[in-house]
Amino acid sequence: MEVEIISKEFIKPSSSATQHQKPYKLTFFDQLQPAVYFPVIFFFPMNDSKSHINQTLTHLKKSLSETLNLYYPLSGRPNDDNIFISRFQEGLPFIEAKASCSMSDFLKLHETESLNSFLPCSPYHKELAVEIPLLAVQVSKFTCGGIALGCCFSHKLLDAATASNFIASWSSLHRGDPNGVIMPDFEEPSLFFPPKIPIPRTQISLMDTLCFAKGDYITRRFVFNAEAIDTLKAKAKGNEVDQTEPTRIQTLSCFIWKHCMEATRMLAQSSSSSASNTSVLIESVNLRKRTTPEMKDGSSGNLIWGAVAIADPNDTNQELHELVKMLSEAIALFKPDYTESFQGDNGFETLSQYFETIELLSMENPEVFVFTSWSRMSLTRPDFGWGEPYWVGVMGKVGDLSRNMTIFVDAKDGKGIEAWITLDDKRMEILQQNPEFLEFASVSKVF
Repeated sequence: MEVEIISKEFIKPSSSATQHQKPYKLTFFDQLQPAVYFPVIFFFPMNDSKSHINQTLTHLKKSLSETLNLYYPLSGRPNDDNIFISRFQEGLPFIEAKASCSMSDFLKLHETESLNSFLPCSPYHKELAVEIPLLAVQVSKFTCGGIALGCCFSHKLLDAATASNFIASWSSLHRGDPNGVIMPDFEEPSLFFPPKIPIPRTQISLMDTLCFAKGDYITRRFVFNAEAIDTLKAKAKGNEVDQTEPTRIQTLSCFIWKHCMEATRMLAQSSSSSASNTSVLIESVNLRKRTTPEMKDGSSGNLIWGAVAIADPNDTNQELHELVKMLSEAIALFKPDYTESFQGDNGFETLSQYFETIELLSMENPEVFVFTSWSRMSLTRPDFGWGEPYWVGVMGKVGDLSRNMTIFVDAKDGKGIEAWITLDDKRMEILQQNPEFLEFASVSKVF
């Protein structure tokens, strides 16, 4: 399967008023985020519109341009001061391409790493340039008339919730339904979490340490069906009467973490060495409803932070319910009174205490596993007027500077959960052959 680039242009806001918008001010969460792209790829069969594909592409560009009137920072460029985004008339790259096969033929290949062919940039790759586009789009046409709509969002400006709001708004405007538009708020975030001027380089370096590690990484898709999730949740609750019901995501995060630590022990035994004494799970927490007062749903930017659970991978007696309890307690810390300490001009000082902990942990050379959930987000269920996508891809091949991470999305049946797991190749090889893991997780196939 080959994908050939046909054309590239820049889509700009259709309204000239965006030229006069004041620069977008980053939050200190934005400042700390490295410039990496996270992708999503929507596969639309478009069975009735093969002869109208050019008309569809024209309409996509027009509706995208209209959406940028609202989400204008996505059309701009970061300044090299790491404080503002400006130049909103720069626009974002829009690439047209064609694939050498039908959509069904491609999906039958089950080649996760080939998904990069449908993306306009490399996902989860450390970008060294500063003034790069904050969003890029590629539309690839299949021989059957279907299309793959690939988007790369820069984590310098967007988290998954902001990307979800953007996609929901773009798809709503495209199908002529302004009621589906989610109005963004680009003022509120920096009022809650104003930028640190200047932001210490040590914190930036620590974030890089968390986000990037040299390795040969592989991404695989696993599906947990509803029955498997219910069984694991029962195990995760344990026998403690006062333990709250664990969520699906907490349960699956700790189940995967548990078996990754087991893989670590096996690798250490095979090399006659000891495993790291520290294994760290970082679970993304959406702060929007955890602030005082609550932020708007349309508050845009990186409004997430990580709940941290720490375990010893050499401890063979750790049960799932014990790991889940640790993670639940870490997430429970993010109550409004705690999150309020992040807010305002002194908020970054509170965050600095978090970095002190991370710095101490980094001295132990810990293994780090990052988990984030897109489950129940409109990010994976947009309707541009052609119905919901037949399938959604989350990532392809990541670079050699990446991180062990898992992204959860809803399975195609709407009941189960897909786990897109990226691990170093040796750990992944062990995980894929672990019968206890495969008792609950099946290798995902589209067909």
